Amino acid sequence: MTDVESAVALDLAGLQALVDLLAAEGYTVLGPTVRAGAVVPGRVTTVDDLPRGWGDTQEPGSYRLRRRDDEALFGYAADAISWKSVLFPSRELMWSGTRTADGFSITAGEGSGGLGDPPYAILGIRACDLHAVAIHDRVLQERALPDVHYAARRKDAFLVTVSCSDPSGTCFCVSMGTGPRAESGFDLALTELLGDEHTFLARAGSERGRTVLDRLGSRPAADGEVVAADEVVERSTRRMGRTMDTTDIRTLLYDNADHPRWDDVASRCLSCGNCTMVCPTCFCTSAEDHTSLAGDTAEHWRVWDSCFTSDFSYLHGGSVRSSTKSRYRQWMTHKLASWIDQFGTSGCVGCGRCLTWCPVGIDITEEVAAIRADPRPTAEQTPIEQTPIEQGGGG
Repeated sequence: MTDVESAVALDLAGLQALVDLLAAEGYTVLGPTVRAGAVVPGRVTTVDDLPRGWGDTQEPGSYRLRRRDDEALFGYAADAISWKSVLFPSRELMWSGTRTADGFSITAGEGSGGLGDPPYAILGIRACDLHAVAIHDRVLQERALPDVHYAARRKDAFLVTVSCSDPSGTCFCVSMGTGPRAESGFDLALTELLGDEHTFLARAGSERGRTVLDRLGSRPAADGEVVAADEVVERSTRRMGRTMDTTDIRTLLYDNADHPRWDDVASRCLSCGNCTMVCPTCFCTSAEDHTSLAGDTAEHWRVWDSCFTSDFSYLHGGSVRSSTKSRYRQWMTHKLASWIDQFGTSGCVGCGRCLTWCPVGIDITEEVAAIRADPRPTAEQTPIEQTPIEQGGGG
């Protein structure tokens, strides 16, 4: 339920004023844009940069943009690429070295992922992706040795979330408790309202968010607008394309490490790694070193990797997970079970991207349901205990 006293209303001019104000404050403003047939993060300078009148249709193994019959700016389910690509880019120069007369000169990498420099103002982030950012904060920024590159991008980021009004056939954020409306972790939260007037009900989630609303001179929201915003969220909640029963899911997966369903899914899985590339919480990486032919310059890059590749778990003598079965089991069990042990939360936010971008349409919710419907605990197993190798990785 929206707090009536704190809710304000913005029209399209007010939304543009918000973009202008954030840019004037020194933020690189990013938001959803249409590029190459998909909604993806991009630079935003005007509301016309947003995907006006575009929606999407997502099913397992299928993604298509479609024209809506209205002028909604946020009428799609989820960006095809998560905001991880901005705060934790797929390729990042860690350092470069140049030969000098006295040896080598080392320079730290300062790549920005091609979307401009921080601090970032992210406009339109969904509740599911907001939860994913919170997970990365915990995993990458709040550990004993933080990832300084992630922390530099995340520092001072201004997050504007928009409630999801049109979930896709692959969404299940309600099951994971992550949407369709964010309740915390944002500076501003918007709900788009379409009708006689095109407005956005806004509420602040931080002091600087409140300051921004005050500077915009926004008017208090009418009672009818508050009710309409709640109805948008309620409709989205009822229209989730998928569900996942998460009851004691950690124990369920640990107890069924030898379930025949793992062989079944392995017979379909291409081990391509698409699911990990689009997942907003996966953070597996590897390193690449590049040296010039002359031998006078060198670069060290961090790149996304995947637990679905045989090389990722390679130790001296061979791969720890040599079969597709073991790699899919590692990914799903880590995502839904051992993340809880390691980080105190599930690694899944219910965005559904792993379903949408799987070439053969493997459905993680279906795999969980199949094991739950026919549990076959491994004999004489102590399921809660796993080796560090089996727990490792960001998948």
